[in-house]
Amino acid sequence: MSLPKKVQLVEVGPRDGLQNEAQPVPTNVKIELIHRLQDAGLNSIQSTAFVSPKWVPQMADNAQVLAGITKKPGVSYPVLVPNRKGLDAAMAAGCDEIVVFGAATEAFSKKNTNCTIAEGVARFGEVCDEALKHGIKVRGDMSVCLGCPYEGEVSAAAVARLAREFDRIGCQQITICDTIGTGTAGKTRAAIEAVAKYIAIDRLAVHVHDTYGQAIANIYAALECGITIFDSSVAGLGGCPYAKGATGNVATEDVLYLLDGLGIDTGVDMKKLIAAGDYICGVLNRPTYSRAAKAIAAKMAA
Repeated sequence: MSLPKKVQLVEVGPRDGLQNEAQPVPTNVKIELIHRLQDAGLNSIQSTAFVSPKWVPQMADNAQVLAGITKKPGVSYPVLVPNRKGLDAAMAAGCDEIVVFGAATEAFSKKNTNCTIAEGVARFGEVCDEALKHGIKVRGDMSVCLGCPYEGEVSAAAVARLAREFDRIGCQQITICDTIGTGTAGKTRAAIEAVAKYIAIDRLAVHVHDTYGQAIANIYAALECGITIFDSSVAGLGGCPYAKGATGNVATEDVLYLLDGLGIDTGVDMKKLIAAGDYICGVLNRPTYSRAAKAIAAKMAA
């Protein structure tokens, strides 16, 4: 089976990676991190979220972050929006792409967004209409596609149903997310194949967590299915509040090491990427969670 020749990495560290940090991360640090990531060659960087500061205080400086970025041609800076109010704020701040989100299970939808799947889709239908009207790109992230902390196993059919709803309301790109990292290569393949019956493969992205150490295997399975868009987080930033002990997002450095080894073009420079990870880890006063970054650093030190 042939693998893609080129892949896009969507860097989620500045948003998904930092949003659960207990200690406040200064605005200038977030902006500097984004600058370092784009200088490393990443061309899609989730920069912030226009959510209530009451629920996600780390993202309270969303407008300042967007305003402070020296934007690079060819780079997009997607922002998460939970509702129409969030969209209006994001548009006022000059966003170019938004991310909406829903869950593949009713229990997770109610716990995470306090509404049913259908209510969430209806809410985001209005958001998508308004965004598309203003030429803003829309991505739809589907949570808990490979396992739910409340319902357990999730059927591929349930994932496909949500994907069709996201397609119906106008999401141009749709992401299959393994939110708690319980997925396996087989589950990953089954979910992708179910969704790809209705949505073109080049419109699908994959977002995996490494809780059970399966992230890289799941990404390889997705590559075999023809997926060319993958989320990852520099230095493996970002935990998972729904799974105790979860290691969170797969590290961008680890994904890049896999892709470089397969001869797949990403346009990302490993040395600059590791330096960006070292920068934010220095601010957070913690070691990187990336195995590749640790190994390369040890090799260089030796």
